[in-house]
Amino acid sequence: MSGLNASLGYFLSVVVFAALVRTLLGKWPRLGFVLELASSLALVACRLEVQTIVEVGEWAGGLGPDVTLTVLFLVLLTHGAVCGAASGNPSVAALRFLQLEATFPATLLAVGAQFLGAHLALRVAAYYWSLELTDMHMIKNLMAVECSTSLLVSLLQGFITECVCSLVLHLVHLNLGRRSAVIRVPLTAVLLTFLSHIAKGYTSAYMNPSLSYGLTFHCSGFTFSEYAVVYWLGPLTGMLLALLLYAGHVPRISAKNLLYAQKTRFRGPKSDKGEKKKK
Repeated sequence: MSGLNASLGYFLSVVVFAALVRTLLGKWPRLGFVLELASSLALVACRLEVQTIVEVGEWAGGLGPDVTLTVLFLVLLTHGAVCGAASGNPSVAALRFLQLEATFPATLLAVGAQFLGAHLALRVAAYYWSLELTDMHMIKNLMAVECSTSLLVSLLQGFITECVCSLVLHLVHLNLGRRSAVIRVPLTAVLLTFLSHIAKGYTSAYMNPSLSYGLTFHCSGFTFSEYAVVYWLGPLTGMLLALLLYAGHVPRISAKNLLYAQKTRFRGPKSDKGEKKKK
């Protein structure tokens, strides 16, 4: 349990950092990209530690699958509650752009910040592992050079897995968009945990281009472009399909509804009650 206690301290430190950034800069909308950077850094840094618990802790630390799933859920729940609208997910940023909720420069800046946050998270996690606070982290530090890829199937199967999971996630996201955070955040955390669990033997269902960049792109087994097809093109395709199914069109491209017929109400001319009767 000492390894888990060290991990909890690490999670707490990362979350406090993200919360401080949101508290200090949340009042300035123009600095939203900084919030996205902090959100992505917190998400990737925490997921890297969850990945360590799954890969090493289950056999070196005696932590069962129930513990790892619980930790993953708590990480996702806390991230959603602390970071709020700053998703740390380029797919969500692209969705906002397609819905006319963000400009192209703002979207480009947000996506760049999200990938930078993921890269910084790799550095933060590597430094944390190098401290070798527990046996689990000592083993992870030795394994840091060689890691196991999360893509365990063919490119086509991986693309379909990420696409379908992203489709489900964004459909739920769109339907819960105007709901209270008290409902939206826990349901999203449960869905993400469930999809990650059932897709563990396929792609791990990251559904987040910057998250997958931080968790598996540096692992051997596939080229950068092959990873990009599965973990970038797959989620973006799923997001686009979800928007089409939800709204019937892509607002940024066309205002014409392609899927759902719009009911038009015709009103006949009102009769003039004051009209004089014909004699």
